[in-house]
Amino acid sequence: MFNFEAHSKKDRKPITQLWQLNGECPDATIPIRRTKREDSMRKNTIKKYGTKKFNIIPYPSLPDIKFANQVGLEHVIAFVEDKFYGAKGTINVWKPQIQIQDECSLSGIWLLGGSDTGLNSIQAGWMVYPKLFGDNNTRFFIYWTRDGYNSTGCYNLQCSGFVQVTKQMALGAAIKPISIYHGSQSDFTLTVWKDERQKVWWLRFQDTIIGYWPTSIFTYLGDRASVVEWGGLVTNTNLNGQHTTTQMGSGHFAEEWFRGASYFRNLEIIEQTSNIRSANGLGNVVDKPKCYNLKFGNSEDWGNFFYYGGPGKNPNCP
Repeated sequence: MFNFEAHSKKDRKPITQLWQLNGECPDATIPIRRTKREDSMRKNTIKKYGTKKFNIIPYPSLPDIKFANQVGLEHVIAFVEDKFYGAKGTINVWKPQIQIQDECSLSGIWLLGGSDTGLNSIQAGWMVYPKLFGDNNTRFFIYWTRDGYNSTGCYNLQCSGFVQVTKQMALGAAIKPISIYHGSQSDFTLTVWKDERQKVWWLRFQDTIIGYWPTSIFTYLGDRASVVEWGGLVTNTNLNGQHTTTQMGSGHFAEEWFRGASYFRNLEIIEQTSNIRSANGLGNVVDKPKCYNLKFGNSEDWGNFFYYGGPGKNPNCP
């Protein structure tokens, strides 16, 4: 049975970033994560620094399914397909353990259009990626591409494209608090929507508008999205034929429910009329169910939701 326990107010703690302990930015400026010497050194080991080292090729309706599992990518994703002009969801925040520096664990929302090398994608959420950021902190991130993650797009503000308008949040900065296993839970709500008049895709974190992607940087997403995804992704190096212990979400399977597993709740999509409705008819993709899994649910407080995650290597996932 699903645990429909509501996310109580006493559990809720506002999401902050560590840099905010030092104050705030002056008006007419934005916070930018400082590039340290170690970051510059990593430029030599990360191809096209600031862009994806790995290709995240989503599943639904794409003609070339052969892309789905390349480079050790493992997805746990809920999705819907249609014509969309935005999406919304509340994401549970954790700090998954990463076995190898090259590996990554992330949770987020994707808006997609096109396919194969012409795939357009907008993504936002949280991630732990030691090779890119130099540590194991959980960080808020965004990403975009218009050619299937080949040569366009980047993380955060590492290239032109996304325009930040707030001084309240820094892209790529560590966030807190982190959810506690069997303790207090932390989550945040993301909304991405298209402004037809201004011809941009806006991004909102909780009640703060972070910035926008101009539709001019896209091809298919210049019009609309055809797929929305919510979920998690890890990279698995597969050492000596063994799965690594890199975790997804909380590092625990969906059957551990609230306070144990990770979750996405109140999954919604935005129609051309700006009408927001529940994301019904959800499909799912779970690459390695013995390593990471997903369980759907629905309740009055959480709408359509799912629990997900897992530990990676375990007796059933050698």
